[in-house]
Amino acid sequence: MDKPKIMHLVAILCITAIVVVGFVMLRKDNPFQNQFSVSGTGKVFAKPDIANLTVGVKTEVKATAAEAVKENTKKMNDIIAALKNLGIEEKDIKTVNYSLNPSYDYSVGRQRLLGYEVSQNVTIKIRNLDKIGDTISKTTEKGANQIGSIDFTIDDENELKAQARDLAIEKAVAKAEDIAKKTGMHLGKIINVYENQYYAPQTNYLSKDMALGIGGGGAVPSPDIQVGQNEVAVEVNVVYEVK
Repeated sequence: MDKPKIMHLVAILCITAIVVVGFVMLRKDNPFQNQFSVSGTGKVFAKPDIANLTVGVKTEVKATAAEAVKENTKKMNDIIAALKNLGIEEKDIKTVNYSLNPSYDYSVGRQRLLGYEVSQNVTIKIRNLDKIGDTISKTTEKGANQIGSIDFTIDDENELKAQARDLAIEKAVAKAEDIAKKTGMHLGKIINVYENQYYAPQTNYLSKDMALGIGGGGAVPSPDIQVGQNEVAVEVNVVYEVK
């Protein structure tokens, strides 16, 4: 056999060897070889213990910025004082928006300055849920004319998450055993567990009249706000070794 043919044969054998070795290494190093994954979701329900409410004052257009700021500040200070009288601590009152903007009229074909308006909003963490209605009524009495949606949350949900996790694992294991029974698959030991959590706070939306009411002007009846229940859910992925 001449030298060129020998070299060609050697090259073919080398390429074949590389392909075979690569295939063997691929099967050996594949972390998902002979594995089976199944998911389960556990849900628990509990009454929330905190309400988060947004309250604000938007001042009508005033001739000067100073007038707008003065009126808005007076109303907001009265609102904060009313909140503290209800037992809401200063740490649970947080300013989330303050804006001073000019207002223009364009109806005459040109820009004409009408004056200035101020908007200020605070978020309130209400720990005594029996005071939600009073909080709304007292703040509107003091001039609040913007009230946002109420988010109900659970302050410490670690125990609820643990309960949801246990349920999720039970469901995942039961699902895996059922699938194995119906398919003839032989499950080995559990080699990994992955956890995903999601939380769905309950939100109550106030009516348009309350959200856009003028605010102030005498006593306001306390609305009856229903707290309901929150859902805490945990999803797990359980990975089995397949025999």
